Amino acid sequence: MRSVLAIGLDLGTTGARAVLTDGLGQTLAVHESSYGLLTPRPGWAEQAPEDWERAAFEALGTVAAHADDPADICAIGLTGQMHGLVLLDQRLRPLRRAIIWCDLRTMDQRRFLEQRVGAAKFIEHTGNLPLEGFQAPKLEWIREHEPELFDRIAHVLLPKDFIRLRLTNELWTDVTDASGTGYFDPRTREWSKPMIDSLEIDHRWLPRVCESTAIAGRLTQSAGDRLGLPAGIPIAGGAGDQPAGGVAARIVNDGDTVITIGTSGVVFVATNAYAASNDGTVQAGAHAIPKTWQLMGVTQAAGLSLRWLRDTFSPATSYLELVEEAQSVPAGSRGLLWLPYLQGERTPYLDANARAALVGLTAAHNRADVVRAVLEGVAFSLCDALEAIQKTGASTCSFKLAGGGARSSLWCRVIASVLDASVMVEPEGRGPAFGAALLGSVAAGEFDSVLQACEEMKIPADVVDPNTSWVQVMATTLSRYRDLYPALLATNREAAASQIDA
Repeated sequence: MRSVLAIGLDLGTTGARAVLTDGLGQTLAVHESSYGLLTPRPGWAEQAPEDWERAAFEALGTVAAHADDPADICAIGLTGQMHGLVLLDQRLRPLRRAIIWCDLRTMDQRRFLEQRVGAAKFIEHTGNLPLEGFQAPKLEWIREHEPELFDRIAHVLLPKDFIRLRLTNELWTDVTDASGTGYFDPRTREWSKPMIDSLEIDHRWLPRVCESTAIAGRLTQSAGDRLGLPAGIPIAGGAGDQPAGGVAARIVNDGDTVITIGTSGVVFVATNAYAASNDGTVQAGAHAIPKTWQLMGVTQAAGLSLRWLRDTFSPATSYLELVEEAQSVPAGSRGLLWLPYLQGERTPYLDANARAALVGLTAAHNRADVVRAVLEGVAFSLCDALEAIQKTGASTCSFKLAGGGARSSLWCRVIASVLDASVMVEPEGRGPAFGAALLGSVAAGEFDSVLQACEEMKIPADVVDPNTSWVQVMATTLSRYRDLYPALLATNREAAASQIDA
């Protein structure tokens, strides 16, 4: 029996979540410490790295205290929100608040980079276009709007790697997180010199890159004292939150697919061969397993759609109550449609100007109808992302559902019916933080590989089948849903233009 322990930390959009796990896959302790999201202008999204540090150390220290013997902790694995821009000066201090993944201010910079460098060159060398959320257009925005600060940049990090710096005093990132910057080549798993040169980025700003299962620093004495842990504990390279969540869900073989409903919604597929879409609508990157890659489709506002609905119109009502109400609504939401583009949309449109819409509303509709329409609209958007991945030629199979949205049996049944396929629901708690802990265990040598760790930690999962009476209704409603984006395209662009600096 394995008695070794590992800690995983997920630096999320709303808080830092740490888990303490054992070698049998049991979660022994969980703690989450929250922090705020700053939106100084419409479409902007920032967070203070100092808030991350406070929350991360609180979460890590709390779960570490649950170990009978701190010496039993073999490693710490890190994961977190991807794409965020963390700028440091020569003394390793943040120069400004981090610009995070869902920030949309860089539409002009994205267009400028695509025109100057060329979309084809981006896809050739990085597998991706320079999406608004990626670091490349954010750096261009800093160059244009904060030139004095730009001249003081000494280091550029991703969010989770700022916490690594505070734990180890070392500058590292991993291949999965680097894949979402706009200047990393997932095919070679190295920084792309052609893109770094084209983007006029100083290569000395960038951290070293390692595989997710490599040791990327060790806990310093000062950090260990803050956490109540001995110095020298290895810190794994870790992974971005989606690849780490993929590891937790055992998305490790060619075609394995997980659909995660968190703040955003993600379709994540593992592939044995590197692939990228020709138009950049699907995000390509290195997976957390050596010699393995991933394809990812994203809808920006999945769980966010339900949260927005509740917080805006019914803040005293719990999510459980809202979804229970929607159980009584027939498939198709009595003709009501929801476009979940509260934060623009990534896959398949790559359109930061896309806007959400509730279409078909009448005086006969009620709150339950709207909730059901939101659940279905998010499912349709995820179906669009899955089909975009399938168009690359990648196989998709063994569908799994994860994230907070997977706790809703209704939402799971809606997704299964939209896909017309059975889905396995990942147990609660098997999220990115758990995947990070697993990567840490592999880095520490407790397992020979991620595949072995996943196999030994396998636990049963519930299976949700499509509702046969819903399948055709969902197919018809999906067709109507897909008509809305082009129909509202011009209107939404005008709306987006009017909202600048509003």
